[in-house]
Amino acid sequence: MTTPSVLVCLAPGTEEIEAVAVMDIMVRAGFNVTTASAAEDGDLTVTCSRGVKILADAPLVKVADEEYDCIVVPGGVEGATCLGESALVLEMLRQQHCDQKWVAAICAAPALVLEKNGLLPDAHKACHPAFIEQINEEKRNTKRVFTDHDHKLITSQGPGTALEFAVEIVLVLAGKEKAKEVTDPMVMIPSLHYDKKFA
Repeated sequence: MTTPSVLVCLAPGTEEIEAVAVMDIMVRAGFNVTTASAAEDGDLTVTCSRGVKILADAPLVKVADEEYDCIVVPGGVEGATCLGESALVLEMLRQQHCDQKWVAAICAAPALVLEKNGLLPDAHKACHPAFIEQINEEKRNTKRVFTDHDHKLITSQGPGTALEFAVEIVLVLAGKEKAKEVTDPMVMIPSLHYDKKFA
């Protein structure tokens, strides 16, 4: 099996827990993870929503032509707004969907990046409770993490669901055994039995 590749998009104001949780879990799973800054000035040092600074691997424009098994869009109002206004981010997400590969968005991102720009309009989406009304009423989902397998979209509610969201990416890309391998040493929430999921 080819090692899955994951791109995490970053922008000024990105919610740091959501970004770092995904980055960390991807590394634990042995995936190839790339972090890319969508900052307009190309700065690789991204100041997140609570002031934590993350050093991205590359400016987004430098990695935009690469292929990824999953593109991850973290939340944070300012960060999601920035990503949702980036023509490059939107084009990459459209291409990802066209290629029938996974997209994962969390917190405000399902509303401010996907819904606002008409991306994956037929997919059901979870979202931060403060933004759920911006999702088409017929397509709203109130689960902590929701996976729309038909449209290859994973969405989630916020910082408190970030670990579950990240593990869900592992689950869809590498299966329940890999998810269990990652979560067992982490003392995850007991209700998350990855060894029994889809059994």
